[in-house]
Amino acid sequence: MAVNFPSIDPEQLYPVAGVTLGWAEANIRKPNRKDVLVMSIEEGATVAGVFTTNRFCAAPVTVCRKHLAKGNGIRALVVNTGNANAGTGEPGLAHARETCAEFARLAGIAPEQVLPFSTGVILEPLPIDRLKAGLPVALSNLRAAHWYEAAHSIMTTDTQPKAASRQVSIEGHSVTLTGISKGAGMIKPNMATMLGFLAFDAAVAQPVLDALVKEVADRSFNCITIDGDTSTNDSFILIASGKSSLPPITSTTTPAYAELRNAVVEVAQTLAQLIVRDGEGATKFITVRVEGGTSVAECRQIAYAIGHSPLVKTAFYASDPNLGRILAAIGYAGVTDLDVAKIDLYLDDVHVAKAGGRHPEYREEDGQRVMKQSEITIRVLLGRGSADATVWTCDLSHEYVSINADYRS
Repeated sequence: MAVNFPSIDPEQLYPVAGVTLGWAEANIRKPNRKDVLVMSIEEGATVAGVFTTNRFCAAPVTVCRKHLAKGNGIRALVVNTGNANAGTGEPGLAHARETCAEFARLAGIAPEQVLPFSTGVILEPLPIDRLKAGLPVALSNLRAAHWYEAAHSIMTTDTQPKAASRQVSIEGHSVTLTGISKGAGMIKPNMATMLGFLAFDAAVAQPVLDALVKEVADRSFNCITIDGDTSTNDSFILIASGKSSLPPITSTTTPAYAELRNAVVEVAQTLAQLIVRDGEGATKFITVRVEGGTSVAECRQIAYAIGHSPLVKTAFYASDPNLGRILAAIGYAGVTDLDVAKIDLYLDDVHVAKAGGRHPEYREEDGQRVMKQSEITIRVLLGRGSADATVWTCDLSHEYVSINADYRS
């Protein structure tokens, strides 16, 4: 059951001028569910992406990278769920290319202008004929207001559709931002989440968008973990349609860029946190904040060690204040010159450890009180610098095991 998952009103998912979305039920893996999504992008937009660092990356990831590198102007995204097209070798690459070619034929664009995405079961052939048969239906459904349906159409083990939208004013010009994401398990991104697509109507030069997508991913999707597994298919895409009246952003040093970046980060963080809230079997949403490090990388390294630990996560599921597990995770995180005598640990307002040892006034019932909450903050003070980092994670329950044991049935 999702943890304090907000109600998403389809009417509050604002259309982004220059982007339309359509879906189909193609029976990729299961009948009677939306499993093919098409996003059509008007000419003149810029598109940028970041992808999984998993060396066993899926065929669509390889094709996406090549198509983006060609710089021919991306005009469409095609997404299927139910099958990851990963671990499929050369036939999988051929299927990803065939997807692009078929959509290009139907839409009257070049295959290199199409980005393919897949998510689902690994090591199984993509049912390309079913996917191709669904494309005309998805094309016929293209609408600017279909963001909520689009969020549904990219779900796998997700229990909730994930979407967010904002309208902001930048230098007196209205800018609309809307995005969707999917993911509930196999989440430990080293770039983004399993799938995330975020569009806005500002015009952004390609080099600037390339920088923006990396910065946004690093501050949002790179800060979440559910189970410590990096997917073969992780992809995060930014689309700048250029339809806003805001003058084109051509530099990362302008006030307009800073305002746009902040807005995009806000939406992306919302989408990333929704993934954690809907983590497979999650009952608690946990913020891990590490402060006083010598670098952001160091702080994140320690935060991830805590967020990945099965012992920490199962303790939180049980509301068991066995908090020495957190100290152990800090210690094995790999910061070799860490002075543990300087470390303080808090659970929300409860001071658990001081100067590397149990705080004299800490009472276990206070720790248990916090751990029974559905939202918890772990705060670690390293006492060795001014850097900080935040990671969002969840607990690890019996249900996580059940979901993944039964995933293919």
